[in-house]
Amino acid sequence: MKYFILDTNVFLHDPTAITKFHKNTLIIPITVIEEIDNFKKDQSDLGRNAREFSRVIDRLRARGSLSTGVDMDNNSRLIVELDSTALSSKLPTELHPEKADNRILSVAYKYLEEHGREKVVFVTKDTNLRIKADALGIPSEDYESRDVKFEELYTGITVLEVTEKEISEFYSAKILNLTDSELKPNQYVVLRDQLNPSLSAIARYDYRQSALVPLIPIGEGVWGLTPKNVEQTFALDLLLNDDVQLVSLVGKAGTGKTLLAIAAGMHKTLDEGKYQRLLVSRPIFPMGKDVGYLPGDLEQKLNPWMQPIFDNIEFLMGGSDGSNGVTRGTQELINQGMLNIEPLTYIRGRSIPNQIMIVDEAQNLTPHEMKTILTRAGENSKIILTGDCQQIDNPYVDSASNGLAHVVERFKDEEIAGNVTLIKGERSPLAELASNVL
Repeated sequence: MKYFILDTNVFLHDPTAITKFHKNTLIIPITVIEEIDNFKKDQSDLGRNAREFSRVIDRLRARGSLSTGVDMDNNSRLIVELDSTALSSKLPTELHPEKADNRILSVAYKYLEEHGREKVVFVTKDTNLRIKADALGIPSEDYESRDVKFEELYTGITVLEVTEKEISEFYSAKILNLTDSELKPNQYVVLRDQLNPSLSAIARYDYRQSALVPLIPIGEGVWGLTPKNVEQTFALDLLLNDDVQLVSLVGKAGTGKTLLAIAAGMHKTLDEGKYQRLLVSRPIFPMGKDVGYLPGDLEQKLNPWMQPIFDNIEFLMGGSDGSNGVTRGTQELINQGMLNIEPLTYIRGRSIPNQIMIVDEAQNLTPHEMKTILTRAGENSKIILTGDCQQIDNPYVDSASNGLAHVVERFKDEEIAGNVTLIKGERSPLAELASNVL
């Protein structure tokens, strides 16, 4: 049995975190309760998590005194530790006790002295706090450290070495049967000749047929947009595939994620009529923050947040009337109800049928927020997520625990989902160089 001291940000990330530690003793410093209280009126997802955490702890009060410890259903024991400053005199003078983080650290230090390094673990999502704990000799770890590291995130693309005969068979028969394949549904494959690497082919793995199939032909492109590299080719095929209801595009700035998604969305909505409306959205960070702090009506409030979306649509449609950064063609589509551009602030409780929905900057969403969005999808709807897991503004998620990475890993084995990681930047030589060297 170990003693796990849990930091405030653990519960703001997952209000049910106390159920994840089996057959151990969980310590919640009283300072954590105080910090959680500061978030309870917040209208964002942090506030929701704070309120849920309080309800979970309140239900446990019926089992006994929290200060002496209560037993939980997962064979663990929960203690709310009141003494957070008794050992502050033993901490370095730089760690001032009036700071909440240091009082929480003091509790961890107390249990370290009482039970030793082998039985004490300090759990926090705060990187600097883990550094402080290490300096004090306190074992520490990140909550949900079991998440896949960004470098190990499923890319949706692989390379298979085959014979020249198999490549020729694929080109002639338009299918290549595979046996005992470990490929994921809708995973993209570069077939490469074992003896002559310059001889190759590209394909998509069809899970139902257990075979590789050709990509969807795009002719002269989609809304004047043609892929500039193989990853973009894969991404556009995934976007145009009506059998795939959830698409995630991951990549650094300038790889074309949003532009490809919008082009495919306009094609499916305006050209093919597959969907009634194209809904493009992005989180106003933090999610749920009232846009009323900006001047003007709702449209004027949203323009600064949605301007990157307008820029991409303007690029595809061409021309601008110079008013509010919205092109005349874009405004006509909005007026006709074919295009809707809005924040994610008020999405909870909605149902979105017969629409193709693009969520840009999805890496700033938490797994719970992502679940809220995906469960809005109605009949005959498709959701496209785009984002860069290495450019995160949300302090409560990182490259591994953000909602976009969460979806990529959880849906990689599902037939109705697909992911492509774009690597090469195509915005401009300057943008690509800046992305790589800065």
